[in-house]
Amino acid sequence: MITIAQARDTARARLQAKLGEWGSAGDPTSTGALLSIALKPPTEREMLNDEAAAENWARDWAVLPLGNGATLDWEVRAWRSIGRQRVPVRLRLVTPDDVADFAGGDPARAWSRLRTRAAILRERFGDTDPINAVIRRHTETLIQFDEARFATVVDAVGWLVRHPVTGLRPRQLPIRGVDTKWFTAHRSIVSSLYAATTDSTDLGIVDTDKLVRVRVLDETLAIGGIIDFAAPVSQLNLLLFSPAAVLVYENLETILAMPLWPGAIAVHGSGYAVDVVGRLPWVQQSPVLYWGDLDSNGFAILHRLRSSHQDVTSVLMDESTLLDHRDLWVQEPTPNRGTFDTLTGGEQRALKRLRDEGDVRLEQERIPWQTALKSLQTAWEMIAERSQ
Repeated sequence: MITIAQARDTARARLQAKLGEWGSAGDPTSTGALLSIALKPPTEREMLNDEAAAENWARDWAVLPLGNGATLDWEVRAWRSIGRQRVPVRLRLVTPDDVADFAGGDPARAWSRLRTRAAILRERFGDTDPINAVIRRHTETLIQFDEARFATVVDAVGWLVRHPVTGLRPRQLPIRGVDTKWFTAHRSIVSSLYAATTDSTDLGIVDTDKLVRVRVLDETLAIGGIIDFAAPVSQLNLLLFSPAAVLVYENLETILAMPLWPGAIAVHGSGYAVDVVGRLPWVQQSPVLYWGDLDSNGFAILHRLRSSHQDVTSVLMDESTLLDHRDLWVQEPTPNRGTFDTLTGGEQRALKRLRDEGDVRLEQERIPWQTALKSLQTAWEMIAERSQ
């Protein structure tokens, strides 16, 4: 027998799973029920074993108030020892509102907010397939916004649709309540709504180029004597460096701590930006030593770097290093569950071990500096021998 509480749990789960789909469908009409829950009425044996429980179960369903679009199917069962009994067999909920009204709880409140905001977007920007696609793609964002933030998003998109901003930078946008920080945080949904409304995928806003930090560890390679600088990728592409190898590190502090090193240039990989670094012409022409955090995301970054560069050797990203520094482990907050086919056998074993240990993390800067330098020197010498 499915209790009312159990049926509500089923409705909440379905509503949560279908929020985006139902919210982006406008006001769907259906000839059938969006959700049909079989109530599994008692058998004759169950009735005989506990007739009071079965009667209470049927009575609870009988007195339950249902919305206009919800129906409860009843059937008459004829049992030899009990006689004819009328029992509820199925709950049918036709519309998303019916599902939400019955489900209650947080999913119902989320549905109410999404439905209201989806209606506002359709009224403001049109009930079109592109707008509905945005609602579906940004369902969670639309639900999480407070009223003021949602209103600002709608007003900002409306203003951008009416006023071309080609050539302006984010801080130059004369929109009430919008500054550079706000625009950066909300750019995804603003751009999506703008594109859905105008059929243009480009706002025309000029972005500041992201800078990549570089340290030239061999002064003879320096251009104009500059050994420590940050520049956009477009400018780094123009440099004519010829290092013996490039050191790519995940953390900036490790870059800054490096001593002078003949033939070496160190580049801040900055997490998942390594694929951009790996495509720099002078990096492409040189072997790369990569050192990142010993965790699942560190191996994901290594995999991405190898996807853009043919010759990448990892340093201090092996199982021995992990186990030798057990006392320095911390928990990785958001483990990466991907598979990375560019990892070597040793790297795969290290990844498996840190996952088996409970998604642990050995941060790059926690490894004693002299231990790190010794390993870097060994890897550097191996690269030198290979290139001879």
